[in-house]
Amino acid sequence: MNLSDLKNDWINEFPQPMMIAGPCSAESEAQMLETARRIKETGAQVPIFRAGIWKPRTKPNGFEGVGVIGLNWLKKVKEEYGFKTATEVANAHHVFAALEADVDILWIGARSTVNPFTVQEIAMALRGTNKTVLVKNPVNPDLALWIGALERLLGQGIENLGAIHRGFSTYQKTKYRNNPNWQIALDFKSQFPNIPMLIDPSHICGNRTGLADITQEAMNVGYQGAIIESHCNPDEAWSDASQQITPEVLAELIGNLKIRNSGLAGFDGEMGRHRTLISDLDFQLIELLSQRMKISEKIGKLKKENDIAIFQPERWKVITEYATQKARETGMSQDFIEKVFKAIHEESIEVQNSIMIDRK
Repeated sequence: MNLSDLKNDWINEFPQPMMIAGPCSAESEAQMLETARRIKETGAQVPIFRAGIWKPRTKPNGFEGVGVIGLNWLKKVKEEYGFKTATEVANAHHVFAALEADVDILWIGARSTVNPFTVQEIAMALRGTNKTVLVKNPVNPDLALWIGALERLLGQGIENLGAIHRGFSTYQKTKYRNNPNWQIALDFKSQFPNIPMLIDPSHICGNRTGLADITQEAMNVGYQGAIIESHCNPDEAWSDASQQITPEVLAELIGNLKIRNSGLAGFDGEMGRHRTLISDLDFQLIELLSQRMKISEKIGKLKKENDIAIFQPERWKVITEYATQKARETGMSQDFIEKVFKAIHEESIEVQNSIMIDRK
């Protein structure tokens, strides 16, 4: 069987879009139960409660999760409030403990997806079960690794599969904690439309302010759910405090989502995908231009220190020749490319001129 052959009927058991919510980390029984109670009391359509039991940290000596004891708290949440439960697993030990605690949905995190050995260990530990397993995209933008992780699970007979788009790490600092890189996720979705795709706005944004926009954008392009971090007291959270929201804010976010159900859904979805990709590329263009202008500032300071004129005719000649070459290679209008490079060059000169006359 191939991934494209999977029916993935499991997601039809839940209201659409399927929402998974709960704290980044299980901290105490009281914290878990209060968060669950308040999510329930809001009336928000959240059938699955999530919590991190084991937390992979970038550096040692940080909070790495409460461990197995937290699984008992997840069981209590299920018993008292009727939620299905979900947690992350990163090795066979985690899998066996989660299975013993009857956790309903397991997910493989981005740091694990990137390692085929880890995924294979998890897949083999799950062999013979019918658990639903969700796979987050790897930390680096590699579509083959993401697909490969799901194929390893399928190879062990795990057929209830889904994918989570949580963004990709980047060295450059941007407004996102993890850049969405929508193109990769949408390529996955186009290749495997039968595999449910969920958005993880918490890890993409790394803050509370952008959660609603990212979640809505995902719904616009046909994602089937979201996994959102919610904490009874976000500011006091032991991990990722800045990206968690209260159950009440969560309910408001879910209530404001616009979900297409009309006959134009196919057209709107395709149009939404194109617009999302354009927005993603526009964001990358702006970030690249910002980086370019910062380098121009450094060049301006060097020119000032060495009494060198700002405008260098030979440099402009190189730029225009390069623009002409790239226009030919890409089939784009040479006039358009020259206009773009001219505007960039003029702004670069302005930046350097500001340094020369001490405006910056």
